[in-house]
Amino acid sequence: MTQQSERPEGLEQQAVLLVAGLADLTVSTLGSALGTMRGLLRRSDKAALAAEAERELLTRGRLALDRHAAVPPAHLEILARRSMARQVDDGV
Repeated sequence: MTQQSERPEGLEQQAVLLVAGLADLTVSTLGSALGTMRGLLRRSDKAALAAEAERELLTRGRLALDRHAAVPPAHLEILARRSMARQVDDGV
């Protein structure tokens, strides 16, 4: 392969190649997901599988919200509490 064919010259060509690559990845991922879904639909324990999936999604959602919604305590607040605890321990 030549150097020219490895690197697109213009930004437009790069954008087109990126979009084409993303589309190819999406199509292959969807194809794989559809194959997996077909296999799951053939199972006899669909209700139990769906209930387990729902519980897992609820748990994942709760964990994601806890991870991203929790506001960490302010740094100065932590330092002030430590200072006050030391003063109490020292009897000041």
